[in-house]
Amino acid sequence: MSKYVRPAAEGADPFGTARLRRGVLDAWATSPARFREDANAEEDLVLGGYRDRLVVELAQNAADAAARADTPGRLRLTLRDGVLIAANTGAPLDAAGVESLSTLRASAKRERYDEHATVGRFGVGFAAVLSVTDEPALVGRHGGVRWSLAEARELTAETSRHSPGLGDEVRRRDGHVPLLRLPFAAEGTAPDPYDTAVILPLRDAAAASLAERLLDAVDDSLLLALPGLEEVVIEVEGREPRILRRRTEDAVTVVDDSRDGTTRWRTVAAHGPLDAALLADRPVEERLRPHWSVTWAVPEDGEGRPVRPR
Repeated sequence: MSKYVRPAAEGADPFGTARLRRGVLDAWATSPARFREDANAEEDLVLGGYRDRLVVELAQNAADAAARADTPGRLRLTLRDGVLIAANTGAPLDAAGVESLSTLRASAKRERYDEHATVGRFGVGFAAVLSVTDEPALVGRHGGVRWSLAEARELTAETSRHSPGLGDEVRRRDGHVPLLRLPFAAEGTAPDPYDTAVILPLRDAAAASLAERLLDAVDDSLLLALPGLEEVVIEVEGREPRILRRRTEDAVTVVDDSRDGTTRWRTVAAHGPLDAALLADRPVEERLRPHWSVTWAVPEDGEGRPVRPR
């Protein structure tokens, strides 16, 4: 358990995590095939295209939280003492958000966002945290939630005592269980002036190396792609903090980067509705969000002439 988060006091469960766990464990016991489906879904996300999107997904969550609160988005990414913390401003964690994070493919964004306010897709991106940690946690002003591979294994093993089929499925996976399906209440606070913090105790040296590489790779494109973010601060132990800020000068977007200097960008954005016929064969969650958006960005010099990107 990280020093930044702890289990909630007995009886304190503002987001109903005990109910969520009980429902999942009952479903697995009744239908071991459901356990296999959940395990496959989580494994696909972690080992698939989301592995190298950890920082992008954390930034998208921050941008979405800022959009929901109608406030400028600020994100601070801190890598220190074997822990990666992503602290952001914006709408705080709530029960719908906790349920979304614990259902792998169902997002709270569906009902709460309009067509331009969010860039995330169905809530699956949070699974990217499992590329670096077995004990993710998320804390805010009104409570927190945490996950634990070790505790998830214990609960699943206890449940499998009454469901031989579930025990067989767990043994086939060498004890691996989909830990994000089993949330626990947590206590902790986000550092001022931020509203929420994602806390990721890093699994091992390889996870620390991946996190550091992804932080080093952050550039202007993150702020250009996520207009809800105005500031990103990156703090890596043993280095000077790096600050990226976005501002506008007339029709030009300016990104000030304390490491790489200032870049001016000429941007054009467009959005609109999608023809329902184009989504006829897509999953229902996609059909409920029939909108498209695109942004073009070209760097320019002080005279307004296009230049090559760095």
